Amino acid sequence: MAEETKILVLGPTGAIGRHIVWASVKAGHPTFTLVRKNAVAIPKPTLITAANPESKEQLLGDINDHASLVKAIKQVDVVICAAGRLLIEDQVKIIAAIKEAGNVKKFFPSEFGLDVDRHDALEPVREVFEEKAKIRRLVEEAGIPYTYLCCHAFTGYFMRNLSQLDTTVPPRDKVYIQGDGNVKGAYITEADVGTYTVKAAADSRTLNKAFHIRLPKNYLTFNEVVSLWEKKIGKTLERIYVPEEKVIEQIKVSSFPNNYLLALYHSQQIRGDAVYEIDPAKDVEAYELYPDVKYTTVDEYLNQFV
Repeated sequence: MAEETKILVLGPTGAIGRHIVWASVKAGHPTFTLVRKNAVAIPKPTLITAANPESKEQLLGDINDHASLVKAIKQVDVVICAAGRLLIEDQVKIIAAIKEAGNVKKFFPSEFGLDVDRHDALEPVREVFEEKAKIRRLVEEAGIPYTYLCCHAFTGYFMRNLSQLDTTVPPRDKVYIQGDGNVKGAYITEADVGTYTVKAAADSRTLNKAFHIRLPKNYLTFNEVVSLWEKKIGKTLERIYVPEEKVIEQIKVSSFPNNYLLALYHSQQIRGDAVYEIDPAKDVEAYELYPDVKYTTVDEYLNQFV
């Protein structure tokens, strides 16, 4: 790919999308977003370079307006979808537009989590992963060039409260740990997801591959995470280990969002869905491609809560 890659980000104002936009602009790529001007009328699409994400400069259009979406896509090299889980199935419209446009060099469907082709997750998470896997198959059937981004666990979901329900900060007395706490998990800040996504977008080595982000200093067991926190606060927490059968029961009786979060934690902390071997034929590891990228470690991330 050329040094400058024209990147269109769909879902640019969300928890991940805004970081992708910022990383793309920072990297010097012509960066575009697609949003609706209003909910009443679909405006004529106009392409505007997002010089600064905070300026709210955007490409006006609507993924429900096929013609405007095709017109926008024809002007870019890479399409990155960062839509939320409730809009996963709407990506069939994006796939159709990319197929018709015929010029896209790479499409990133909205994943940004565990590898949906390598998991043993429970409901309600399983249903979401299966929807994402269906989108992968549609992309492949359409012959669209792709990168599947597998970044695993956001620090905002897992680390800000050490995966404890009903609290927004890490505990200082006791901590509940699913399983025995000795299963490796992969953690990353949302800002670093943006950085690595944009790196992969402009790199031919990630073409038609799953791009796995398991950073060495952030590939930790939960016991290791708790130990990092204990060292920072100078205190030993009471560790309460919750057996799998109890976790499964909690998932079943809990309502959203707790059941969803518990199932996410279970997928990584008990089932080990971040632990697997890379297949060079279809996978690439982010740290091996970009060993010089300075990322935020879990240890550094936890400093803000001391």
